[in-house]
Amino acid sequence: MIRNLSLAMSSTFLASATLHAGEAAPARNVVLVDGFGLVHTGWPFRSLRKKLEQNGCVCLEPVIRPKDARGGIEPLAESLKAEIEQRFGAEQPVSIVGFSMGGLISRYYLQHLGGSSRCSQLITISSPHNGTITAWLYPSRGAVQMRPNSEFLATLKKSEAELRDMPVVSYRTPLDLMILPASSSIWERAENRLFVSSMHHLMPHHRGVVRDVVKRLCGSPD
Repeated sequence: MIRNLSLAMSSTFLASATLHAGEAAPARNVVLVDGFGLVHTGWPFRSLRKKLEQNGCVCLEPVIRPKDARGGIEPLAESLKAEIEQRFGAEQPVSIVGFSMGGLISRYYLQHLGGSSRCSQLITISSPHNGTITAWLYPSRGAVQMRPNSEFLATLKKSEAELRDMPVVSYRTPLDLMILPASSSIWERAENRLFVSSMHHLMPHHRGVVRDVVKRLCGSPD
């Protein structure tokens, strides 16, 4: 009995030690974080969520309000943290997929609110990691934070070490007219993947993106 208990404890320790090492273990709990907009529709993740759930993942799609980030990105990250803890408790592992501004919300949660300790991997889709000049078209505090060379983006850059060895992927399209320049979605910390999609909001529905995300999170390409 003592030997069996010792073996079980050893297995638990090894599993914990390898959570962020190399390829992440298939995650069952997936948080889908939407981006900037005027209304919450659930549309951006419709295709991806369906595939994830078909492959055994439990999905949480928090309602991001206000979606124009008039109060800044930080309170949206605080709200994200609260919804994750309400749904999955304080310690249950999750993986996060952030679309557009949702990628920055997710990064702030992981890098500044302690989320990295429970996150298996982070995936961003068409996120302005280096800012976007289209953010000059809207006056909200969150839009200001998404402008190139903003203080907020500089803060995220400085705190990247909080991600430790967490696997991170950034998907982008060269035809993105919302993230300008489109190369702004290239994140040095991440594995950067290029897919050709004709529109920013179609990226989460791109067949190649969906297939690759499902494979990474569920261990299945179907």
